[in-house]
Amino acid sequence: MAPLKNLEREFPIIDSNFQNFCASHGIFSVEDFLVHDLYTLAAYAEQNIASERLKEGITQVLSILDDMHQPWLNGMELLEDAKRNKHFLQTGIQGIDMLLGGGIRVGQLTELVGPSSSGKTQVCLKTASNVARNHLSTVVYLDTGNSFSPQRIAYFLGKTNELASAQGNNAILQKVMSNILCHSVFDIFEMFDVLHKLEYRLRSQDRGVDTRLLIIDSISLLITPVLGSTSSQGRALMVSAGYLLKKLADQHNLAVLVTNHTVGGEGGTFKPALGENWKSIPHTRLLLYCDRTSNACNVTILKHSSMASGKAARFVI
Repeated sequence: MAPLKNLEREFPIIDSNFQNFCASHGIFSVEDFLVHDLYTLAAYAEQNIASERLKEGITQVLSILDDMHQPWLNGMELLEDAKRNKHFLQTGIQGIDMLLGGGIRVGQLTELVGPSSSGKTQVCLKTASNVARNHLSTVVYLDTGNSFSPQRIAYFLGKTNELASAQGNNAILQKVMSNILCHSVFDIFEMFDVLHKLEYRLRSQDRGVDTRLLIIDSISLLITPVLGSTSSQGRALMVSAGYLLKKLADQHNLAVLVTNHTVGGEGGTFKPALGENWKSIPHTRLLLYCDRTSNACNVTILKHSSMASGKAARFVI
């Protein structure tokens, strides 16, 4: 899914006149069509002097939405795809990698859930440094709360290469840092813009090295402001974001790692934020909790496509 202006080159019917018509009704992207009353939009188009062309544009956008649905695949095709493309990326954290049977899975969306100071960002930074160093892959890191720390990545690399020379460490540090592309993103629409540009880049294959990891720390900071008790548009934007992330993961063999905070639940317990509509989106959900007195962290599987919930591990970053 993309901003309408990005579609004009491939679909001339979505020209500036069509874009201006849509913008006058608060529609700027394909996502906006998902939450708009299309019957009302078509009625407004009828009143326009260019009604036929506008209706053609509406039909074209609906066709684009239809094309987004994946074709049916049989079980053998899915198995072959999993063997060929859906590998693991090691986080570099032994407890997590062993718990998950190798690391976070390429082609899937993994979510880290935890309260403040539970270690979510540290896991993201450690994973980014490990993938950028050992897989020679580009990591796209969306920082939503000014928590990205290059100093922390340098610390992780220093521990990994503590026996290497200072010159060698500096070369590794430069290589790793150049492989991590960090974007500061502060609202969900900025996130959509970055993700659409990433999707275009991946589709065009115009890149020097493969992108294998996308991190959003934190997804809940972007989605929570658009949610409301009666906001169907906010929920639709959330589901659209989840759909786009899973699409990027599956079609371009990315591992997508996002973080989510916790909120109070019944009986004083805590539960992942973003509610039931988001709950079904991640393939894997991990609950993090850190003991500040010992710096040890616990990770528990809340949801996994092939493992039982409740399995846990302990680690220190």
